[in-house]
Amino acid sequence: MPGKNNGNNGEKPLVYLKHHNHYRDAKLRRILGDVKTFAMVGASTVWRRPSFYAMKYLQHKGFRIIPINPGRAGGEILGETIYGSIAESPHQLDMVDIFRTSEEAYEITEDVIANKDEKGIKYL
Repeated sequence: MPGKNNGNNGEKPLVYLKHHNHYRDAKLRRILGDVKTFAMVGASTVWRRPSFYAMKYLQHKGFRIIPINPGRAGGEILGETIYGSIAESPHQLDMVDIFRTSEEAYEITEDVIANKDEKGIKYL
């Protein structure tokens, strides 16, 4: 667990999620009912990528999706400006979706935690 010696030889600690894949439908509906704006870290301009499809689908369902992609900052995906990081986005963000490798997720999560109060982030 974070902050404890978990035998990983000085590597960054693993983040453990308890029952993260066992949420009841009612809980998921409550969470999504509370969300209006997502940040999508790793959003892609390539239409064949899963993040592009996810962004398009969520927009179609009425959510606003703010794309985060440092390599494409200043560009545009599906009508939304791309930002280089959570901190660079001027928007309030209810939820953050990560479409990056597990190796990158730790640093992204740290960025989300550092900006959660300023951006109003409730869910990751």
